[in-house]
Amino acid sequence: MSDIQAAKVPAEATPLRRQPVQQRSAKRVEQMLDASAALIDELGYDALTTTLIAKRAGVAVGSLYQFFPDKRAVVQALTARNLERFVGAVNERLKQLGPEHWWDVVDSILDIYLEMHRSVPGFSKVHFGDIIDRQLLDETRDNNAVIVDSLTDLVSTQVDRPVEDLRFAIGIANEVADALLKLAFRKDPRGDEKIVAEAKYVVKGYLAARFGEQS
Repeated sequence: MSDIQAAKVPAEATPLRRQPVQQRSAKRVEQMLDASAALIDELGYDALTTTLIAKRAGVAVGSLYQFFPDKRAVVQALTARNLERFVGAVNERLKQLGPEHWWDVVDSILDIYLEMHRSVPGFSKVHFGDIIDRQLLDETRDNNAVIVDSLTDLVSTQVDRPVEDLRFAIGIANEVADALLKLAFRKDPRGDEKIVAEAKYVVKGYLAARFGEQS
């Protein structure tokens, strides 16, 4: 299994004006991202301001502007952090499972996404950035394409199929799962369990039909 650094988490997704070199600066940036996540949960993205972020983080607004030009850049960095955590969690789960078929792969990926939606501050409102910009994570690809490329990198180490075939199939599966999970969360803030189960069933069936039950 490749490690997390091998996945396509784009550097462009963290448009810092300058990289925090010192540990103190890095901690301050993390505080700003945590503050923005909490405020998004409370107020939503539209009501978010750099002044509010700085106040919640306990830093001067000028300190925020040293690293981020505006609130969009802060949330862009937050979204990239969430993607890195998602890819890292999927990576670790697949290494532990050593999945023998698509049932394990799909369950792992969707369960991690659901847990993030339920427990990671701000994630349920922003997800991977589509409510802000369909190309928030990378200006050359839409957000779903970034996710698909990252998942393809991970799954391709365990599935003996041409990478382009995998990327296409994972792309279709991702779009289907995305639509059904949005429906599940419209029905229930924690995700309607019946619709979530149906999403897993549909995606598993599609991938099994495409590649065979054994991965």
